[in-house]
Amino acid sequence: MTPTFLQSMVAGGLAGTSVDLLFFPIDTVKTRLQSAQGFAKAGGFSGIYKGVGSVIVGSAPGAAMFFVTYDTLKQTLPTPPHLAPVNHMLSASIGEVAACLIRVPTEVIKTRTQTSTYGPSVTSSWASAKQVLKTDGFAGFYRGFFTTIMREIPFTSIQFPLYEFLKHRLARVLHKEQLHSYEAAACGSAAGAVAASLTTPLDVLKTRVMLDLRNPSIEKLPSLLTRFKQIHANEGVKALFAGVVPRTLWISAGGAIFLGVYEQTVQMLPRM
Repeated sequence: MTPTFLQSMVAGGLAGTSVDLLFFPIDTVKTRLQSAQGFAKAGGFSGIYKGVGSVIVGSAPGAAMFFVTYDTLKQTLPTPPHLAPVNHMLSASIGEVAACLIRVPTEVIKTRTQTSTYGPSVTSSWASAKQVLKTDGFAGFYRGFFTTIMREIPFTSIQFPLYEFLKHRLARVLHKEQLHSYEAAACGSAAGAVAASLTTPLDVLKTRVMLDLRNPSIEKLPSLLTRFKQIHANEGVKALFAGVVPRTLWISAGGAIFLGVYEQTVQMLPRM
C-alpha cells in the first residue's frame, strides 16, 4: 500500500518522536564520547536527559518532512523498475536534505546542551538556544549543516535501499504482498545497524563541528578534510569511531522502532 501525503506526515512525525525520546540517553552518551573535551568533562553519565527539549520540538516535524518527501519522490521519480535502489537512494537523500532544514538547529542546541558547552549555568535547551543566537546569530543554528548532510546522505543511501531490499526479499520468502509492521521493523533494524557503523566517522565530524565555538567571521575554521586529518593524527583511528557501539545499537534498535512505528501507523490510519 502506498501511503498518502497525510499518512506519511502523521506516521513520520509519530515515528521520529517515539524513537528520539526513547533512545535519547544513548544519544547523549554517544555525543559525549565524541566530544573533543572528553566523556567525563562533557558530563559522563549524569544528566543524560539534558537537551531533550529540543528533541521534543524538532523530532516530529523533521521526521514528517523526511517521509513526506521520501514517499512522494519514491512514487514520482522517473526511474525504471530495475533501478529501484537508485530511486530509493535519491528519494531518501533528498528527503534528508529537506529534513535537515528542521533537524540541524535542534541538533546544534541538543549537542551543546548535552555536553554543557556553555558551562554549568546553561542547562536547558531554551537557554542554549538563546546562547547560540547571542554568540553566533541565526547562522549559528545551522553550524554543521553541510557536515550533517554529508553524514546523512551516505547513511540514508545505505539504509533505505537496504531496507527496501530486505523487505522485498522477506516478503518473497514469506509469500506475502505486505509485511507486518514487526517484520518491517526487523528489516529496519538490520539496515540501520549496517548504515550506522559504516558512517560513524562522519558522525564524529558532525559532532565536532557543532561543538566548535570559534567564530568563523573572526578566524578561519578548518575544512572537514583538515578536521578529519587532525583527529586521525592527534587522536588516532579509534577517535574516528568514537561512540560506534552506542550509535550502532541505538540506530539498530531505533531503526526497528522508527520504521516499525511508521509502517504500523500507516496501516492503521485511514487513507486521507
